[in-house]
Amino acid sequence: MRAYRLESFGDIEGIVLGDRGPRVPEPAGPTGIVVAVRAASLNRRDLMILDRSYPLPGVPGVVALSDGAGEVVAVGDAVTRFAVGDRVACAYFPRWRTGPITPEAVDQPGCTLDGMLAEYAVLDEEWAVAVPAHLSWEEAATLPCAAVTAWSALTGGAPLLPGQTVLTLGTGPVALFAVQFATMLGCRVVATTSGGADKAERLKQLGAESVVDYVREPEWGARVKELTDGRGADLVVETGGPATIEQSVRASALYGQIALLITAGGGRSGIEISNEAYANSLATIRREFVGSRDRFEAMNRAITTHGLRPVIGRVHSFDEAHAAYRGYASDAPFGKVVIRIGD
Repeated sequence: MRAYRLESFGDIEGIVLGDRGPRVPEPAGPTGIVVAVRAASLNRRDLMILDRSYPLPGVPGVVALSDGAGEVVAVGDAVTRFAVGDRVACAYFPRWRTGPITPEAVDQPGCTLDGMLAEYAVLDEEWAVAVPAHLSWEEAATLPCAAVTAWSALTGGAPLLPGQTVLTLGTGPVALFAVQFATMLGCRVVATTSGGADKAERLKQLGAESVVDYVREPEWGARVKELTDGRGADLVVETGGPATIEQSVRASALYGQIALLITAGGGRSGIEISNEAYANSLATIRREFVGSRDRFEAMNRAITTHGLRPVIGRVHSFDEAHAAYRGYASDAPFGKVVIRIGD
């Protein structure tokens, strides 16, 4: 079986393609399943694991990437959740089933567990989630991290009601999923970008009603207030962390929610909010980090009902995995970077 493993850290060359084990592995025990992986996708955390800046250290020799989807080709004797031929993805936190996460459930594929950048993945049936039937393999492979994170941002706090305003930041994969999900939930979407007219138009095509260029308008929090007749955003999907949190607070409605998804970046090491901004806001700031298997499954039901399709920016072949990493690091496209693995 061919797989890309993290043999060393600090450089993309440390991701090594090699053969290991039988051509088609066997299930690992009575509740195990074997998945022929058809596609995998990259996330920012994969670069962070590689350069050792991720909070959870990667295990040397682990198969790379958390996100992937494929077809079940073998099952253990006691498997009840899936059958041969089913289409599945692995959950980002395979041991986090429902409710709050526990310290025992922090293991992740592509970091402390073997991931999905391989021809086959050996999983426990409890780690897997059925993917929507209308999605291609490439689209299904985008879901476990970015999509679940966006879904958790929108559904993990106080109920978000149709007609309320959601603010998204930038055009990263989480932000794009948030635009799509918020639109799907009947919300008004305001998005920020620095990508000019082309990206602004693409955000509108996904459902954003208004787009603010945060380079031209660095005080974009005030602009969001203007666009909402002074009320502000009911929910901010905050993907910038220290670099953007001040403006997110200023953009928020008085009792709004800020789903804080990233706490690094912008050259600042901590979250700072001015007294003036803080004094004029009663917004709730909550942290979200991907989500449980239950949330993944709930999201997939919504995706199926509404026929939503993820945005893919670039597709590489299995042999082009290094090029996929390099391209993602240097020039992330509008949409997910996907690696096609099988037919």
